[in-house]
Amino acid sequence: MLRKARFKAVCLFGAVAVLSACGQESSEAAGSKTDGAPKAAASPAAPAGKGKWLETVKATPEGGFSIGNPDAPVKLIEFASLTCPHCRDFHEMAMPTIKGQYVATGKVLYEFRNFVLNPADYGATMLARCQGPSAFFGLADAFFKNQQTWIEPFTKLTEAQTAPLQSMSPDDQVVTYAKLGGLDGFVRARGIPEAKFKACLTDENQRTQLETIRKTAVEQYKVTGTPAFVLNDKSLEGVHSWADLEPLLKDAVK
Repeated sequence: MLRKARFKAVCLFGAVAVLSACGQESSEAAGSKTDGAPKAAASPAAPAGKGKWLETVKATPEGGFSIGNPDAPVKLIEFASLTCPHCRDFHEMAMPTIKGQYVATGKVLYEFRNFVLNPADYGATMLARCQGPSAFFGLADAFFKNQQTWIEPFTKLTEAQTAPLQSMSPDDQVVTYAKLGGLDGFVRARGIPEAKFKACLTDENQRTQLETIRKTAVEQYKVTGTPAFVLNDKSLEGVHSWADLEPLLKDAVK
């Protein structure tokens, strides 16, 4: 089951009062309990001499972040949300194998494109992206692994706490909302100091890239929810899990 893309773009910059303002149910935003999530598979060892592709991480012209051989014969794009429990499950189950068996060999270039679903996701996404490609995947992993923990404070915000956001500028709304949810403490422990927190959340270039990613996803690839995949520039309709994707990926690298 995929996480439906119901978040309206206006919610990125307008009043981000509560998650439900953009159609995000609190229980779904929090995801399923961590204890019930599928466990990650053991990471296969990278073939000798091929480890360099796991260290080849770049920002792409389309606004995503890629890992692997830029000239790989197979290109895999994932559109995902940091608040999507199905995206979290996919990353726990699939990424060790994707990296170890496909990216490390130079056969597959994997690209992650953020598809924002709600205001909490927007804050986390801007923070994950602001350190650039070298830090992005580590920060994204941290958000996925601790998804329920960092989302929960947002689901408990009261009207009294969020009402003052209405009179703030869009930038101040984003920063204040992120602090109300505790994102400042979460990222401070992961290398983003308080002095950089606001700059990350209000970066106009990153904001524009997220808008572009969403536009391309919806208009070109017909993305309706997350996770969604594109293999060699072909949208994989109905493919939303590792069980769905793995046989297609195996066939593509033959």
